Amino acid sequence: MRHDPEKRPGLYKEMHRQEEGEPTPIPKECERLHQALCGCHRRVPAGPARNSSCRHLNRGLAECLVSVVCSEEAEAVRSLCSSGGTALKRAQCHQAQLALSVCLSSHQLP
Repeated sequence: MRHDPEKRPGLYKEMHRQEEGEPTPIPKECERLHQALCGCHRRVPAGPARNSSCRHLNRGLAECLVSVVCSEEAEAVRSLCSSGGTALKRAQCHQAQLALSVCLSSHQLP
């Protein structure tokens, strides 16, 4: 479950282009959610109403991005942390959460 930028080298390079001042492209799998969120932001004025109205789209886009960028780690968290269980399962869930955190951190700008 280790993060490997070589698995999706094009995506990894695209996600890091922002360092050069270019906007970060949205993965194809998430484009519709991104467009919907942008539309929500255009329609609803900033403030609590926007936060409430656009929350589901924001969360959906975040989940989509995580599942594309760190697919194996996100799936491990979904499967291992979906319910309670034994001490072993809780430990495995914690390890999966840490692996996902490391993967996401590797995609953040310094």
